[in-house]
Order: sequence, then C-alpha cells, then structure tokens
Amino acid sequence: MDSLSNPLVTIAIPTYNRANQYLRDAITCATRQSYPHIEVIISDNCSTDSTEQVVREFHDPRIRYFRQSVNVGANNNFNFCLKQAQGKYFYLFLDDDQIDPDFIETCVKAASSQPNVGIIRTGTRIIDGAGRIIMERSNKAVGLSMTDFLKAWFSNKTTMYLCSTLFNTQHLRTIGGLGSKHNLFQDVMAEIKLADRFGRIDIADVKAGFRVHGDNMGSSANVIHWCEDSLDLLEILCRAAPEHDREVIRREGMSFLCWMNYRRTQTLTPLAKKLRTYIAVGRIFNFAYPLRHFLYKKEIRPRLRALKSRLIAP
Repeated sequence: MDSLSNPLVTIAIPTYNRANQYLRDAITCATRQSYPHIEVIISDNCSTDSTEQVVREFHDPRIRYFRQSVNVGANNNFNFCLKQAQGKYFYLFLDDDQIDPDFIETCVKAASSQPNVGIIRTGTRIIDGAGRIIMERSNKAVGLSMTDFLKAWFSNKTTMYLCSTLFNTQHLRTIGGLGSKHNLFQDVMAEIKLADRFGRIDIADVKAGFRVHGDNMGSSANVIHWCEDSLDLLEILCRAAPEHDREVIRREGMSFLCWMNYRRTQTLTPLAKKLRTYIAVGRIFNFAYPLRHFLYKKEIRPRLRALKSRLIAP
C-alpha cells in the first residue's frame, strides 16, 4: 500500500473504567472505519473493571493494547498514546465519543493535497448518554482566515471538540504533545498552535460525536481552574492572529470565554456557591460578558417561563 496516498492513521483510545459503558462502542467505531490503513492503540489507565477482557473480545490484529501499571492521569495517558503512535496522522478518540464509519477516510482524502497540514477538522454532533442526538453543528470555517476562524468559534459557527480533529502526528509531537496548566483546554491549545504553525483543513460535514453525560472528564473540574486555562488559551489565540487583529481577538475572546465559564457555573450547587462562582468568573474576565445578561437568559427567564406555564395550566 502506498504510504503517501494511503498513509497509516493511528486511532488512539485512552480509557479508564468504561468497560461497562462506552468502550465497546468506541472500539467498534474505530475498527469499522472504511479507511483500512489504521492501527488502534488502546491505553488502559490501570482500570479496575473488565477493560482488558472487553478489548480481548475484538480479534483484530490492528489493535495494540497497553495497560498502565498505575494510573498516570488522563493527560499523561493521552501523551503516552501519542508516543506509541506509528501513523502519519493521529486521532485521539476518547472512550465515550463516537465517529462515523467514514470519518478517517474523509479526513485523509481532504488532506491528500496538503499532507503536512497540522490538523483536519469536521463538524460535530452532540449526543447524550444513550447516543441520542442533541444537536448537530456543521463546520462553517471552511476557507476562513485565522482571524475569521477564531471569530467563527466565538460565534458558534464551528466547534473545537477533540472528537472532530485529526492531528498530524509529528507536528503534534513538535509542539510537545497535549498539555495545559490544569489539562482542561489542552486539546484546543494544541489545535490552535498547529493551525497557526502548519495550517488546517476544514470539512463542513458532521462526522463525529461528542457525548454529554455526568461522567465527562471535565464536568467536575473546578470552574476557576477552567478560567485559568481559558486565560492561557486566550494568549495563544492572540498570538495566532495577525498583529493587527489581536486586539479584536482579545476582546471577543474574553467575552466568549467568560460566557463559557458562566455556563460551567450553571451546574453548581448549592445556590450560594453558584452565585459566588458567577461573580468570581465575572471578575476574572472583567465582566467581558455582562453577568446580568447571562443570569437573565440562562437562570431567570427559564424560571419565569416555568412559573407562567404552571399559572395558566388547567
């Protein structure tokens, strides 16, 4: 097989205690790709369930299974997968996400004219714990400049989910792999750095699914840690933009990241903790997105609608 026209692609599945949840589905998605020239790395982060037995159910010679002797942490497990990768392209496939059968084929075909590009990106669907589609968002960043690409993210015209991104393996290693202060925005940081240094290819079609459920890795993370990673990310965004656009990227990025961290605060309990965190987030971002606007849209208006519906109910 011609390694230039049909490059090897590494699909890496870092996993921990998902044997009875989504792991089988993830391995099935990986091994049923229409693009055949793949290897599948599964790195078991010292699971205490039957992860190894689940992996052994798949009699596929393309699978390479590793088990960590101790839990090395999620991000170290990600970078372990990157170290083991033999493919020209690297797909970090979290064990609760999904990809369409032609995800890899679509990305490799798009990169055939630019084989050294940093990242290839598709649109994203959001799914729930049962795999039901919550929403779909096509990638509307096709052909955009870096500045307009970043603005497209700020205006929700494109997503920055790991599940929708295929990396150039060597380029990802060149920037030091994945990592950030709290390892919360490490994927987006890597995507922006690679797009800036090596370019990107955008595919409009939705080809990957991000699963929303109570056990998401970042869902229980401290909101203030998210804010700190967000500020570090903002600096990367500004450096990636042309010098004459950096001020607008900083301004719009501050507002967008402030809004994102308000949203993370919504799930907190009790109410007193939630209110304190809202104020703390606003202060960190200099209230770049007005807190009163967010509270009215996301907290107050839904409660008013619920109250009204109860009052007029027969």
